[in-house]
Amino acid sequence: MREGTRLGVAKAARSPPCTLPFLGRRFFKEASFSIFVTVISLLKRVFFTCAVTALFSGTAFADVAACPEGSVISSISYEGLEHTKARVVERELLNKAGEPFSAEKFDLEKRRLQDLDLFTDVSVDCNGGNLKYSFVEIFRWIPAPAGKTTERDGLMIGLALANLNVLGEDIRAEVQYRTSSERFLDNNEYAFYASSPYLFGLPLGWNFEFLRTDSYDDIRDYQDDSWLIDLDLDYQLLPHLSILGTVAYRELEKAVFTFDEDSAELWEYGLGFAFDFRDTKIDTRKGVYYEYMLTHVKQLDRIAICGGSCYTEGEDYWELLNDARAYYPVGRFVTGATALVRYRPGEVYRFDYFSHGGVNSYRGRYGDSKRLGVHEALLNLEERFILLDRQPASIAGVNFFYGVQLVAGLDGSLIWNSGRPGWDDYEGAVYGGIHLVVPAVDRLRFEVGYSPDRGEPKYFFGMIEKVSTSRWRGR
Repeated sequence: MREGTRLGVAKAARSPPCTLPFLGRRFFKEASFSIFVTVISLLKRVFFTCAVTALFSGTAFADVAACPEGSVISSISYEGLEHTKARVVERELLNKAGEPFSAEKFDLEKRRLQDLDLFTDVSVDCNGGNLKYSFVEIFRWIPAPAGKTTERDGLMIGLALANLNVLGEDIRAEVQYRTSSERFLDNNEYAFYASSPYLFGLPLGWNFEFLRTDSYDDIRDYQDDSWLIDLDLDYQLLPHLSILGTVAYRELEKAVFTFDEDSAELWEYGLGFAFDFRDTKIDTRKGVYYEYMLTHVKQLDRIAICGGSCYTEGEDYWELLNDARAYYPVGRFVTGATALVRYRPGEVYRFDYFSHGGVNSYRGRYGDSKRLGVHEALLNLEERFILLDRQPASIAGVNFFYGVQLVAGLDGSLIWNSGRPGWDDYEGAVYGGIHLVVPAVDRLRFEVGYSPDRGEPKYFFGMIEKVSTSRWRGR
């Protein structure tokens, strides 16, 4: 299941050698590749260490002056749930009636409730033995401009109508139309999204997507007139273990890379699992996440071609995905290390090649046809400074929240077609920027990247966490 928020949202020439007096391209490449290897090793150590310690330790105590620590809770009540059913909140609570109040539990509760992306603020008050939770709900209807950034279409703009809390059950639904700002009204996208972390009270997260695309892909050089229907499932088997499943159908009307230039139909189905010890899924501050997914992609209308020998024509491959993330806070600083590796044995056609270059993959270059490949590894080491933590606000009765974070980090990009990757398949870059934390799309990202291989800064604007957008950056 795709990670992250549940709301859908020119070619560079090779530059002269770097002229920095103390840091040449060769040194930078070696240093960044060493960090690449080091962080993968670090991810292994941090994952197993945090997985064990997370079972025996909690988060820091919250400052809850109104509720004495250890006072027995006789009853629990809610205030401010105008459009949200109580059970949506209750399944996130850790403090229970008949038990002593714990500020530590409330601190974790508040992070989990904020992670629902339904409330701008959550507070608690004690009146005798009654524990009262007060909520300020986010404005649930969003008729607004729709935007997102992709590496092939750049900034896309349009119109959308979204409901963040359908029937009060934490179900999100959105319809939208978007067109590329670079090829206005030529590259178009029509979409419907719906998702929820529960299904009929069961811990079965689901994400449904319907997408119609009419767009020229100048990175892979073909006309993408396609239809996509996708369903992702996430069943929480244990508190920190989920079983994942996915099924998707794609139709490419002008599949110029197949034997039939009129159309191609493809099915995808996959299974996997995920260990999740993060404090929250959105704006993670602490914890680890590891996912393994095995997906089979096969073209339905494959045919046998016989000449001197017989063979089949059509896309048919397996994808082995590993997604590892680790976060650790020190004061206002949050250190994050992530690695996304996808290996695809089989017959992969050009329209499914990975592209590295852009705000959603590798910030050392813009996306172009020179950095395409069948297999990929994306690594990131990032430091965030919480300049302004999440703050509730309201304008004309519309409730929302905002925050500001400064970021700096290192991107590693490894992309290749067959065999083992070599030194020429790797690039590294540094970047920095500012993130605005907002509802619905998690964050707005303004970033500048620099790679000695390119020799000049690259400027990017993006939405949603890169660890999420890198999983579906093609669209």
